[in-house]
Amino acid sequence: MPNFENVRSSYRPAPITTLFVGESAPYGGTFFYNQDSGLFREMRKAFRGSELFLDDFKRNGFYLDDLVLEPVNHLQRKDRMSLCRNSVTAFAKRLKSYNPRAIVILLKSIRPMVLQAMREARLLYEPFCTPYPGMGNQPRFHKAMIAIIPNLPTATASTWKEHQ
Repeated sequence: MPNFENVRSSYRPAPITTLFVGESAPYGGTFFYNQDSGLFREMRKAFRGSELFLDDFKRNGFYLDDLVLEPVNHLQRKDRMSLCRNSVTAFAKRLKSYNPRAIVILLKSIRPMVLQAMREARLLYEPFCTPYPGMGNQPRFHKAMIAIIPNLPTATASTWKEHQ
């Protein structure tokens, strides 16, 4: 299984204004920051992003991290949720170092664990939450993102800026 953390860290902005939180990278080997995952395609559509979407994403202070740093989507629900719960403290440490001004949770089932990590990191605001944009949920994801995107803080203190 590939280690995605070097690729992910190459896109880490300073500062992180908005943190997007997924469950984990997919077991199949695709990855948001490799631009080959369903999440990447749907996020780029939601932001009406250009070919330089990841550069724009970073320039605006946006970053995607996962609650669990190993793929879990191939596991039975019980094992999957156990790994998610066991990852909260490690994720809270990363959250504390990121100190984002906003968080967007990209899968409703991980919301309780992300909220717990936020409390541990002393981030005391309400995160945004969307359904995961797969398995037929793409329209619901896009509808949620239409409402969320204008409210996201960016590195330039303006709204989302596509590459000019």
